[in-house]
Amino acid sequence: MGDQGLSIVAFPCNQFLWQEPGTDEEIYNRIHDKYGITFQMMHKIKVNGRSAIDIYKWLKSTPVGEDRSIKWNFTNFLLDRCGHVRFRHEPSERPNEWKEDVLKLLREDSC
Repeated sequence: MGDQGLSIVAFPCNQFLWQEPGTDEEIYNRIHDKYGITFQMMHKIKVNGRSAIDIYKWLKSTPVGEDRSIKWNFTNFLLDRCGHVRFRHEPSERPNEWKEDVLKLLREDSC
């Protein structure tokens, strides 16, 4: 979908039952080998607490959803072409459940 304007960026985090141990390279290789990912993976970060990185502080401050904390790995934020957070999906939701949100954003021409 990259040719349609979709970019996926993953931020590994080890704050949830230590699910992402290892170095950035080890995490990437493990996920790539297991799932065949082709999207960009950033370095391992913290998403909660005082050590949370700025982008997650910002994502959590957006008015999408009731609870601002990240409760588990695989919380997903969908941003529009201008970088505005439009949707937040929790890990309990499978990606095919929010397919229409992705398609809606891809159909929009501008902000």
